Amino acid sequence: MQKKEHPKIKSQLHPRSRHRERYNFDELIKSSPKLAAFVAPNDYGDDSINFFDPEAVKALNKALLVHHYNLEFWDLPQHYLCPPIPGRADYIHNIADLLHESAQHFGKTEIPKGSRIKGLDIGVGANCIYPIIGNHEYSWSFVGSDTDETAVASAKTIVENNTNLKSNIEIKLQEQPNSILKGIIQPKDQFDFTICNPPFHASLDEAQKASARKNKNLRGKSNLKPVLNFGGQHNELWTKGGEFRFVKDMIYESRNFGKQCFWFTSLISKESNLKPLFKILKKVNVESFKTIEMGQGHKISRFITWTFLSDQEQKDWVNKRW
Repeated sequence: MQKKEHPKIKSQLHPRSRHRERYNFDELIKSSPKLAAFVAPNDYGDDSINFFDPEAVKALNKALLVHHYNLEFWDLPQHYLCPPIPGRADYIHNIADLLHESAQHFGKTEIPKGSRIKGLDIGVGANCIYPIIGNHEYSWSFVGSDTDETAVASAKTIVENNTNLKSNIEIKLQEQPNSILKGIIQPKDQFDFTICNPPFHASLDEAQKASARKNKNLRGKSNLKPVLNFGGQHNELWTKGGEFRFVKDMIYESRNFGKQCFWFTSLISKESNLKPLFKILKKVNVESFKTIEMGQGHKISRFITWTFLSDQEQKDWVNKRW
């Protein structure tokens, strides 16, 4: 096939993203030599990997993290979620913009940075991606929570084997599987934001059917066995009631911690979930809420954010912590 022309800059990604240019596989292989085994010219003559191969995706992710985020070690247990790095980075950069906007409202000019800025990653996963990126880009500190013991052990191993993460990231097991924030946020804790990528599907069957549709669209074949090329355990991909139920529960539970967190946020994959979630936010009497859209590839992703802090409480928070 004729070599395909690609734009030099992925303009849909956040302006501060390290992933706006096409992958430089020569440089990535220098940072992580094991990636070389998975790189080959595609049909257009461009170096690439087989994105249907979970091991290739994992090798690429490791190379990106080592090259761009100065990791000394990163690994995953088999079959655990290996997420696309650029989209995760965009969420972090948009959180930084959210904090910056709040800071500017009260006379601060800079993006809040440093370990005094603390985030809670709900469902940190075995990959620990959000704390890794947030700490590297803005020097923020994090607590990462998860209900999966294997995921918690993996995230802890990543933190303990990277000297730049050790003092800034704490991983906690959520021992109350029916709770999201309770048991994780302690009475004296204060968080500047939460991040969350909730399980999207309502069942394993739904997740597999969605994967089959994705394969059919990409390959033009319908007889393929569903392949979750980015991996994922059941608690990472599906939960009873799906995304809507999870975020609804999070909103109701956040009322109990409204004065301990400035901005609660969660990714929302399904646009039709926004209106019913807005109704719930109004019902629990948040001070303000909004949707922030992020353009990634051929789709629009988004997260919602809400706060229980009054304007005066926000001002006091900014002046004291930021």
